[in-house]
Amino acid sequence: MTAEVRPHDKAPMDSGSAYVVSGDFLKLKTLASLVSGATEYEITQETDVLDRMRKSESIVDQSVSRQDCIYGVTTGFGGMADGIIPAEFASRLQNNLLNFLSAGFGDSIAGEHTKCAMLIRANMLLRGHSGIRVELVRRLIQFAQVDALPVVHEQGSIGASGDLIPLATIARAIVGHDKTVKVDYQGERISSDELLKRLNLESIELNAKEGLALINGTSFSAAIAANSLHSFKNKFALSLAIQAMLLRAKLAHEDPFMPFVHECKPHPGQKWIAQSVLALMQTDAPVIQNKNQPVQDRYSVRCIPQYLGSNAEGVARLIRMVEVELNSVSDNPLVDLDSEQLFQSGNFLGQYIGVGMDELRRIIALTAKHLDVQIAHLVAPEFNGGLPPSLRGNDDEPVNMGLKGLQIAGNSLVPMLLHQAAPLVEHYPTYAEQFNQNVNGLSWGSANLAWKSNVLFGDYLAIACIFAVQACDLRAKNLFGDFDGRRIIGSRLMPVYETVLKLLNVEPGGESPLLFDDGDRCLEDDIAVLAENIKQGANGSPGSLSQSVAHVVESFERELESA
Repeated sequence: MTAEVRPHDKAPMDSGSAYVVSGDFLKLKTLASLVSGATEYEITQETDVLDRMRKSESIVDQSVSRQDCIYGVTTGFGGMADGIIPAEFASRLQNNLLNFLSAGFGDSIAGEHTKCAMLIRANMLLRGHSGIRVELVRRLIQFAQVDALPVVHEQGSIGASGDLIPLATIARAIVGHDKTVKVDYQGERISSDELLKRLNLESIELNAKEGLALINGTSFSAAIAANSLHSFKNKFALSLAIQAMLLRAKLAHEDPFMPFVHECKPHPGQKWIAQSVLALMQTDAPVIQNKNQPVQDRYSVRCIPQYLGSNAEGVARLIRMVEVELNSVSDNPLVDLDSEQLFQSGNFLGQYIGVGMDELRRIIALTAKHLDVQIAHLVAPEFNGGLPPSLRGNDDEPVNMGLKGLQIAGNSLVPMLLHQAAPLVEHYPTYAEQFNQNVNGLSWGSANLAWKSNVLFGDYLAIACIFAVQACDLRAKNLFGDFDGRRIIGSRLMPVYETVLKLLNVEPGGESPLLFDDGDRCLEDDIAVLAENIKQGANGSPGSLSQSVAHVVESFERELESA
């Protein structure tokens, strides 16, 4: 099903050097650049947007003055919603909402998630359906602008009324009432009241509905999901490049990737994978086939498009879903500006994100599992077409064991990824706060697990990069008499090969493979360097492995746009 596209759901706009936050539709790619870059933000001055917000406030105020029965505004919360709150207590109710939700615990999550959540929430509130002042939205933007990021704990949300406890942490920080809230700012962890002093900002008393507007909804789970998807999209592209390098090192047949094959089974993801891998495999030199190899390769090679095609389609589907969610108004009640009514509903439920991030973890695990099979195939002399066992560099030295330990290390990650791929959302019913939250989305837990799987997959790719370069070097020796792996790959794979060597301080040229004798390098250090580059370069920054496959990412994005 396709989500309704409203007139204001247009591409974001830039004003000079500042990004204008205006409630317009945010694409995943744009959001990622806003979170990772040095972008300046400002709130729109568009009259219609500001008028919508003022009208939304006015509708709430009128309802309170009439003592209308409105959930969480003139009543208590959740299972205590039968308690009527007099109009004179409307402000106290919202401020106390932040107090009783001060219940997070565990490790603090990555600041990039918090910043992303603040931008998503600000953009959502500007839609004018939440009954909140522009001043509070501006405060969210001010914090994000200077990277003043509230310390949010990893545990404490079931994704039922959205991300109540995590979003309440942000809310307590920006209004400045709770000195116990910590904020990471300019390399320090300070109290929120100290931060307000440094920024010359005053604390803010919440009005009716404003607490709910800040904390009720899926913005935080959507932020983690968006970051996970954007990061994995780049890692998926790198995994395809690694696959292509391994195929060249194996002297694999190209038949399985030819267009005719996939015209016969035209799944979009399958076709795109086949086209992408075939393009990556292209070389200027004639393709050399190993006459001793079987007439067709084993399934892990021959079925790459069929296996990874569903993963590509899954990522595309999840990106569309997350974009709808992060651009949705997900608090409760919702203010209808046309009828001037408040509707009590359930847009806060995190089911889409919960189920979606369960699926992303499965996609990550399946991608790693397949790559691990390729590596196992590559290190076995029975299957690798004449390469040394375990890809040892100096095959004349009998004590050398090559990349045997590295394969064990990589193999240890795959069961962990497969375990984390187990679904979370359907496994446990909750009966929180007097059976009010008697179904839940578990979006927070599922999204956090997806981020952890994403990071772990980056570690695995670091290991796979070493295998790919070593295999290319050894195949070059096998074919041409030197260890220059560039001789068996084409221009599209060259940046990956050369970036790996540059990061590991190795000069290409053919005198030695990446690893010659086992004691020549500390593979632990190599893994750490490559993994950090993959983690930090997830947005395709210059000099990163992600940048070396930017053309694959761009191709994927074009497919997403045309889907």
